[in-house]
Amino acid sequence: MKIAVPTVEGKLCTHFGHCQQFCIVDVKENKIISKQMLTPPPHEPGVLPRWLAEQQVTHILAGGMGVRAQELFAQNKITVVTGVQGEHTPEDAVTAYLNGSLQTGANACSH
Repeated sequence: MKIAVPTVEGKLCTHFGHCQQFCIVDVKENKIISKQMLTPPPHEPGVLPRWLAEQQVTHILAGGMGVRAQELFAQNKITVVTGVQGEHTPEDAVTAYLNGSLQTGANACSH
């Protein structure tokens, strides 16, 4: 499993498309085995779903994401979790997701 977390200044970025970097976390047997920080290509419709699929991402944890982006990720067989709340580091967000304690609420994106 590879989980992407959009970040700004090392913390979860609430608006998916406006992040500075993605933390790509490799998970094996429910444990984090590695992580890497990647700078995404310029934000244009449809670019990030293809780019993250090329990185072999299987899951995304985000505060907010537009409906169209969610549809494009689904087409690329990437599971999207929106409404992630709080100022998480990528590692904290992934750990909480893996152990079932990640708190989510409303999607923080309205488009």
